Amino acid sequence: MIVVMRRNSTMEQIRHAENRVRELGLEPHTIYGVERTVIAVVGDERIVARETLEVIPGVEKVMSVLAPYKLASREVRPEGSEIPIGRKGDVVFGGRRVHVIAGPCSVESRSQLMETAEAVKAAGASAFRAGAFKPRTNPYSFQGLAHEGLELLAEAREKTGLPIVTEVLTPEDVPLVARYADVLQIGTRNMQNFMLLKAVGALNRPVLLKRGMSARIEELLLAAEYILVEGNRHVLLCERGIRTFEDHVRNTLPLASVPALKERTHLPILVDPSHGTGVRSLVPAMSRAAVAAGCDGLLLEVHPDPERAVTDGQQTLDLREFEKLMAEIRAVAAAVGREA
Repeated sequence: MIVVMRRNSTMEQIRHAENRVRELGLEPHTIYGVERTVIAVVGDERIVARETLEVIPGVEKVMSVLAPYKLASREVRPEGSEIPIGRKGDVVFGGRRVHVIAGPCSVESRSQLMETAEAVKAAGASAFRAGAFKPRTNPYSFQGLAHEGLELLAEAREKTGLPIVTEVLTPEDVPLVARYADVLQIGTRNMQNFMLLKAVGALNRPVLLKRGMSARIEELLLAAEYILVEGNRHVLLCERGIRTFEDHVRNTLPLASVPALKERTHLPILVDPSHGTGVRSLVPAMSRAAVAAGCDGLLLEVHPDPERAVTDGQQTLDLREFEKLMAEIRAVAAAVGREA
């Protein structure tokens, strides 16, 4: 259920409503919107009648949430969420601006990382991405530089000022990665690693949650709910393509999921055309299309020399290609009433 407070409700009335919900054996999650405050009520709703909540002072109405994901539902925040990232909090996802997160698939060396970070910043990227820990299908493939990679990422942030996005693989690694990263990424293989979702949910640090390669939209939103219910409201969703019968691409990038998610959730939506296609030549077109479809950000793989990249070179843009694409993204964003 959702308890909608009156526009003129006081903080004392909001606190009283929260306490009353707890007394009834449910858990309140208060969301302060632009126009009014709502309290998402989580738990077994059968134990309390709606009329019991409607008589609480300051309450305007009580509504049922039909979706199984309560806190992620757009019903609790119709205007959409804006989520700041970085030490200064000046990169905000979910607003008018379409932000681009760019960088190599993995941290390979200091020179590779710094060259890429400086180049993507100069081209207009809002944040820098690279993997210090790499989950690989093949156990003999490069697994990342781990702690050393995190330290290099922190150095890149100090040098460029760009917030850092990197993946965390296990609940045990969460405290370590959180010391270095501005945004913790949950990859496609871990979308339903519920212990990991709970671990990042206990942090006050933005989380970028990628759709599982075989997951339905509802399953992605329920995975986000695991994070939200732990108290972390800073969740970014990422469409990264799904596995289908097609073989001309690494994954099929279903851009219809962007407006579909926008209808269902208030959380910002990003798109990863690099993994979504797995083909370098297709990344620019799908990036432009994603912006036109209404995404709030892009996640792109960029490397000074993709031919020699240790991981995923076949889907990675070089520095000149990225600079050209940024100009195209700006033009598309302007055409649909956004900016980039």
